[in-house]
Amino acid sequence: GATVCVCAEPSERAGKSDGYCSRILRAQGTRNEGYNEFRLRVEGDPENYQPGSTYRVTLYASSPAYFRGFTLIALKEGREGDKEEDYAGNFQIIDEEDTQFMINCPSAVTESTPRRRTRIQVFWTAPPSSSGCVTLKASIVQKRIIYFQDEGSLTKRMCEKESLYGETTEKPLLDCCACGTAKYRVTFYGNWSEKVHPKDYPRRANHWSAIIGASHSKNYVLWEYGGYASEGIKKVAELGSPVSMEEEIRQKGDDVLTVIKMKAQWPAWQPLNVRAAPSAEFSVDRTRHLMSFLTMLGPSPDWNVGLSAEDLCTKECGWAQRVVQDMIPWDAGTDNGVTYESPNKPTVPQEKIRPLTSLDHPQSPFYDPEGGAITPVARVVVERIARKGEQCNVVPDNVDDIVADIAQEEKEEDDTPETCIYSNWSPWSACSSATCDKGKRMRQRMLKAQLDLSVPCPHTQDFEPCMGPGCSDEEGSTCTMSEWITWSPCSMSCGMGLRSRERYVKQFPDDGSVCTLPTEENEKCIVNEECTPNSCLVTEWGEWDSCSATCGLGMKRRERMVKMPPPDGSICGAEVLEVEKCMMPECHTIPCMLSPWSDWSDCSVTCGKGMRTRQRVLKSPVELGECIEDLEQVEKCMLPECPTDCMVSEWTEWSECNKSCGKGHMIRTRIVKLEPQFGGDSCPETVQRKKCKIRKCNRDDGQGQVNSDEKKRRKEAREKRRSKQGGCKMRPWSSWTDCTKLCGGGIQERLMTAKKRLKSTQLPSCKDRKEIRACNVYPC
Repeated sequence: GATVCVCAEPSERAGKSDGYCSRILRAQGTRNEGYNEFRLRVEGDPENYQPGSTYRVTLYASSPAYFRGFTLIALKEGREGDKEEDYAGNFQIIDEEDTQFMINCPSAVTESTPRRRTRIQVFWTAPPSSSGCVTLKASIVQKRIIYFQDEGSLTKRMCEKESLYGETTEKPLLDCCACGTAKYRVTFYGNWSEKVHPKDYPRRANHWSAIIGASHSKNYVLWEYGGYASEGIKKVAELGSPVSMEEEIRQKGDDVLTVIKMKAQWPAWQPLNVRAAPSAEFSVDRTRHLMSFLTMLGPSPDWNVGLSAEDLCTKECGWAQRVVQDMIPWDAGTDNGVTYESPNKPTVPQEKIRPLTSLDHPQSPFYDPEGGAITPVARVVVERIARKGEQCNVVPDNVDDIVADIAQEEKEEDDTPETCIYSNWSPWSACSSATCDKGKRMRQRMLKAQLDLSVPCPHTQDFEPCMGPGCSDEEGSTCTMSEWITWSPCSMSCGMGLRSRERYVKQFPDDGSVCTLPTEENEKCIVNEECTPNSCLVTEWGEWDSCSATCGLGMKRRERMVKMPPPDGSICGAEVLEVEKCMMPECHTIPCMLSPWSDWSDCSVTCGKGMRTRQRVLKSPVELGECIEDLEQVEKCMLPECPTDCMVSEWTEWSECNKSCGKGHMIRTRIVKLEPQFGGDSCPETVQRKKCKIRKCNRDDGQGQVNSDEKKRRKEAREKRRSKQGGCKMRPWSSWTDCTKLCGGGIQERLMTAKKRLKSTQLPSCKDRKEIRACNVYPC
């Protein structure tokens, strides 16, 4: 694919270039003539830009027009281009053979070599916050110069996107018109570290909670500015637990296409060569084209980062190729804390979700008395990795679009119902043609279970055309591979593990042979060498105790528990107690005589996080003066996670009776929606059977299987006669396969395949057939 060159800032690339840049602008003027066959476009046609985000900028000509050269600039609104600071953002070269920075004016992009072309593309990274509106302008060189214009199709004006407290998150205004589906990878790059955010940074307990989100329709809102946090959002924001949020998402049914999940990260930041950035894959379609997620900064009162209803469908009825978003924290409106480790203080009544600002509170770790922008704590990158099905985007695909989809393309959209459980596809067979001629190759999969007998399961065989060996020169036996995809997250959250990366075959050999080049690589990775060994599982650190001194220098401590000792019976090497010094206000002689603190009370909950208290009493007489010391202390306490019971769907309708007369049985099924966790109730039965009786069997029915088999033979004879008349011969039915389950309801199947087809026939009777029946339906 094309390489991306992230070039230096203009001040690093050239010295005094301002004069030359301004001469270009003055020489070309600012005409307003219309040239509609040329267009400057920013992907997604945004009205506003997100500071620091990267956008794909395209300059193209409508057929049959073309251009030989061009100049592209980005100016701050109202500026003339006389000074370097007049230019906004930074361009990045995508294809060095097509585009380059102008030698004497490095803020501008121009052609590498003059030639006929219909399209060029570059990346443009928006300027930082408070840069105001920006105008992107292009000039075209065809047979003559088409000058820079103040408006029209070669000019794009965008202003900075603002998020006020009272506003809701920006929502898509139009329904999606894209076709097919698209697959994306979302990667989360945390930048919350002591180096970048030094004020009160929690050195020992910093982490990102497990990431939870979904691709969904516009009928479902996970979270939004100006809205109220749901119970699931509250559990993520305050406790870092995604369990309730995942349950809320799964209850939305058809409004959700993919649930997005990534592991928690302890500590919050590590170099990428030590720990790969976490990522997850998800899909979108015309109805569910939005993506939302969130993760908590830990420890914090109720602070998170995330995307809300990010629309991946473009106005040109296509799928966005890349979205990059820098993130600042937002407040869920459920806790009044102002520092990372503030004690619990619920917000009553609950407030709306809003972004944090640098003027929220003087004790806030993000406080800036001048009200500057908060430095982003994370960046998220959403990249399209595949498209499936017929596409209908208005703007033609570029080479990158096509190449990225080659490995993922399939002959048809996979419309497999959720009630059909299959094995993976087998490898493709050898080509059926042994000579230099067209043939077919086949792959198969096995139907493991049909959970709803009323819903048919599609084919278990797949065919595609191929060429026999020896049809091309030696070059035909080579295969072209893609670039390696980024490394997966490490398999271990602590210590040594494995990570992998993949690539795909962009072009298979023309002679039908198999590609022998590897498509997957594995290597060892180390995550946080100083962390707790993986074999020893511990809880999160509890809150710090109060300082042992009421004034002057004292000590404070905190604890955590061992949830699971090493399986070999050895002692867990993780620290479970931490002690550090604490400084209280300077000691003064005050008329206070206090009893010792009482023992801590029991935790307020029997599982999960709760609160506990302790008290002391005032012994000195009131006459000596008022005592301002605390007589009660409250702290958080942690017990083992609360059990989560298994959740199952509703029962399906009863199946038809398996006998046409006499005694038979019917079955019904249900599926597991949520597996039990932390010792919750196990899942109940998922298959039930009951007796049925349609009618009494007649005497003629007494012949039993004889008459039934005779009817079946007559039916098959009729089908054979029909198939011969239609121009094809069918093989007899195969034997029934083994039952997929020993008990609890399984599946058997048999096949009838075409023995010979004539090219002219299109009759349905000439298609391969399959029959399925239930087996071993008695309970386990």
